[in-house]
Amino acid sequence: MNDITNNTASEASSPLLTVSGPRATLRLNRPREHNRLDPTDLNILRDHVATVESDPSLRVFVLTGTGEKSFCSGYTLGALTEMKTESSKDDSTLEQVIDRIEALRIPTICALNGSVYGGGTDLALACDFRIGVTGSRMVVPAAKIGLHYYPTGMRRFVERIGVAAAKRVFLIGEAIPCEEMLRVGYLDELVAPAELVARTDALAATLCGNAPVINAMKGHLNRLASGEFDYEAILRDYEASVASPDLKEGLAALKEKRAPKFKDF
Repeated sequence: MNDITNNTASEASSPLLTVSGPRATLRLNRPREHNRLDPTDLNILRDHVATVESDPSLRVFVLTGTGEKSFCSGYTLGALTEMKTESSKDDSTLEQVIDRIEALRIPTICALNGSVYGGGTDLALACDFRIGVTGSRMVVPAAKIGLHYYPTGMRRFVERIGVAAAKRVFLIGEAIPCEEMLRVGYLDELVAPAELVARTDALAATLCGNAPVINAMKGHLNRLASGEFDYEAILRDYEASVASPDLKEGLAALKEKRAPKFKDF
């Protein structure tokens, strides 16, 4: 089942989560408002992410939006002055929700079905892979409206696209076209809009077919990007993989020229 750029929704709604086999898809669903995030969406997003995290049968998570114009326009501007900056047991912050997406144990793909703005840019950055469409752009207007960006969002930008590009994004606030988004590493791939679904499906299928060791490697890579190098933890996972049935199966499948059947998910 495929939920990317789904235009069949009868009306706008909070983000929608669907599960099909080993794949979960979370779709922002306010196309007329450029898939903005309202305050009430944050707890819903948090709960959807928790559902994905707790399901051991899931192997990949796809984040996308409804429509063909925008992936996400960020947090509702009218509510910015009342936006919570500290989470509580009852309410999540935007930063907390995005951090949880970044920390998901399984690989994540953001299929940006259009342009992206404000906090939506960080929402996409929290994913492991980002596929954009030609004709799109990104804008972070924080400096133009007097908003200082939150801590982990700034960290993600510097880690993923470097400090020079991050300064252009935050300090100038200029619109950055999709070709430049690809060049600086904000996007991993750039495809024609008509190709977004097929390319996302193909990448999701590849990730689903790989051994479950990718989940551990994802966690270590994220920590390494943040400057945390736990040699012993990485060594333990490496040694466990050498002795695992999955490695034996992977080598046998390679020799026999067939798809491997990993079992340790």
